[in-house]
Amino acid sequence: MKIKKSVFIVLVVVLFSLLLAGCGGGGEGEKQSADGEQQTDYTLVVGMKNSILTLDPAMHRDRETETVIRNMFDGLVTRTTDMEIVPELAESWEATSPTEWIFKIREGVTFHNGEKLDAEDVAFTFSRILTEEAIDGQTSPRKGLLGTVEAVEKVDDYTVKFILSEPWPVFLKMLPHQQIVPKDYITEKGDQYFAENPVGAGPFKFVSGDLSGEIIMERFEEYYGGSPEIEPVGPAPASQVVFKIMPETSSRIASLQRGEAHIIQEVPSHMISQLESDQNVQVKRCIGTTVHFIAMNTTKEPFDDVKVRKAMNYAVDMEKIVEAILGGNGQALAGPLLPEAFAHNDQLNPYGYDAEKAEQLLAEAGYEDGFPLIIDCKESLKEIADAVASQLRKVGVDASVRVWDWGVLGPKLLNGERSMVVEDWGNSTLDPYGILNPQFLTGGRGNYACYSNQEVDRLLKEAESIVDQEERAEKYKQVQQIVYDDAAWVFGYGTDVIEACTAGVQNWEPSPDSRINLHDVAIE
Repeated sequence: MKIKKSVFIVLVVVLFSLLLAGCGGGGEGEKQSADGEQQTDYTLVVGMKNSILTLDPAMHRDRETETVIRNMFDGLVTRTTDMEIVPELAESWEATSPTEWIFKIREGVTFHNGEKLDAEDVAFTFSRILTEEAIDGQTSPRKGLLGTVEAVEKVDDYTVKFILSEPWPVFLKMLPHQQIVPKDYITEKGDQYFAENPVGAGPFKFVSGDLSGEIIMERFEEYYGGSPEIEPVGPAPASQVVFKIMPETSSRIASLQRGEAHIIQEVPSHMISQLESDQNVQVKRCIGTTVHFIAMNTTKEPFDDVKVRKAMNYAVDMEKIVEAILGGNGQALAGPLLPEAFAHNDQLNPYGYDAEKAEQLLAEAGYEDGFPLIIDCKESLKEIADAVASQLRKVGVDASVRVWDWGVLGPKLLNGERSMVVEDWGNSTLDPYGILNPQFLTGGRGNYACYSNQEVDRLLKEAESIVDQEERAEKYKQVQQIVYDDAAWVFGYGTDVIEACTAGVQNWEPSPDSRINLHDVAIE
């Protein structure tokens, strides 16, 4: 049978196109193997340091928990690894007044169960957080992250309005911490069922999990793509992700080097050189947002005397601790803020190590023979606490260390029942509001020093609602100076975020807020 020339040409073109398709690059969620076969079935495994608390986005205040949750749930906005706020479920927003914000919601987004995401879900999400005892009789721990937000109202199907009681200049910076949940699903199934069977609108959907074991998710094929400003946009490359709880550092390191885990959290300083010499591993770092410090109970002897508190600052060689224990991967701080933070007061200098001056101040305060002291800490900071105790013993303080479960220790500190604690505080926005208010405002939720200063209270309250950034910065600098002079803490140190991945991991960088975002991560 003869074939017409025109038909023959068409057949050749089609055949040639098919051959090209067999040799070309894969589409969204696809990879090329060495023999040209497309791979879409690989699994990413992340080694987590701590157990997570819940799978309900509204019921925690924990970084590890948020890392897992934000791979299943998206928010109105998100934060890049460069600390930039970019749109996610919101297409746009504007402040129509100092106390009202309008958000336009992206259309065409669905939850993992097929429900359409719209303004009803957004308003429900925030009402659930803001309303007292709204979640199985409990109030959301994330309510405090909404500051002066009073209500979120639906304007139309894809528009919501945030109403604030007064201006809150960090509103947009804080918004990435809130993820949108499905109203109909939760209303029908209940809060407890939702926490055990979460449904979000993020890049991965829940398969199974144990909060202290591992959480397994699979790619959500109908994912809208995520933030248009974080490329590539589309469904995730990995078909499955596993967040595996590995509290033992040695286990996480060994799992990474064997290729069983692809990304791990918290690489200790003494392991960096070993991992960097392994050609199958990449060690990565970025600036951190956590401040480490030593809080002294300013209401209880001997730390009710500022001379004693200053003596502690001179007696602790923070530079030596950073060098010897952290391998130089950190910096001693002159005050309560990291140098990268907004409104950091660069006029302050670290107290510096001066044992002779420490002894002199102790003698002036009537403690020339020292005093007994128990330094409290959680297990992860015991090595630091031991070093502090050793240094304090050199100036006559009979210091020892006691390790606590944080659930027991935290309330005791806030009740003024303990004397000194080695602790840390995450401030993901790097805005003073996130650390100065909870730590130094009278009655603040993290005020482990039981510190109270009327001028500090006044300045912090005023800075909360000032829109002018220069004016805000000036007030925060004043606060830092007062806190420095009062020596409410033994001022500590900041460190980089140090994490690691296998050599084949692509398109992943650690984030200052400690989030591990797997939406765009691929394995070569």
